[in-house]
Amino acid sequence: MDTNELAAMLNMSTSWVYREAAKLGLKGYKLGKGRNAKVMYKRTEVHKWLEQQKIH
Repeated sequence: MDTNELAAMLNMSTSWVYREAAKLGLKGYKLGKGRNAKVMYKRTEVHKWLEQQKIH
């Protein structure tokens, strides 16, 4: 999924995703180089991360 999809899923802004995701443990995969590079996230990793954030 791309950054926009992840932001919508988390109900956060895309700038928040770019700024905070890596700090929180969500690993992005950069496709391309320079300004045109696109950051993608694996759905399985996002769902696994969300499960870890669950309050018990």
